[in-house]
Order: sequence, then C-alpha cells, then structure tokens
Amino acid sequence: MRFEVAEVHLASKNKETSNFEQLRTSNFELQTMREAFESAVARSKEFTKRPSNEELLQLYALYKQATEGDVNGERPGGFDFKAIAKFDAWEELKGKTTEQAEKEYIQLVDTLQQQYR
Repeated sequence: MRFEVAEVHLASKNKETSNFEQLRTSNFELQTMREAFESAVARSKEFTKRPSNEELLQLYALYKQATEGDVNGERPGGFDFKAIAKFDAWEELKGKTTEQAEKEYIQLVDTLQQQYR
C-alpha cells in the first residue's frame, strides 16, 4: 500500500514537472514570436519600393489585429475612404488570435521583403 502511494505521488510530481516544462516552452515560443513580430514590423519600414494598396491594407489590418485585437468603434462614414478601407480590412480579421495575426504578419513581410527591397 505504501509503495502505491509513493508511485501516485511520483506520478503527480512528474505531471507537475511536465506541465511546467510545457508552460516554459510555450512562454519561450511566445517571446520568440513577439520578437519575430517586432522584427517584421521594423523590416516593413525598410522597403525600398512601396507595396500596393491591397498589401498595405493587409499589413495594417494584421498589425492592428496583432496589437489591439478585434476592431472596435464604429465604421467611419462620409468621404474618408482611406479610413473606411482600413476599418473594413481590420474588421475582416475579427476573431483571429494575436498569435495568428503575428504569424501572418511575419509571413507577409517576408514575402513583401523579397519583392520590395
């Protein structure tokens, strides 16, 4: 009986260690992803040629989704077509997680960097 209790305690201890290792790995991956995202933001400002309006809208929307989450506020009205386009592009990403938006932003910058450096 005492041996079984020791096994259960050891199994519980191993599970706690495993959960800690997973959490530590997850935090490291999040930190690495955040650093990669910040690097991509800096690289996006170094393009030597201007990306298309559609590509700029994608960059804008992914950046906003990654840094602020889902769009908030009301859709701009009137004749501010640039603000309307930005709002609509961001709104299309509603529900996308921060991690997904960061990853897609990094991938887009990598693609654009090859075209516009």
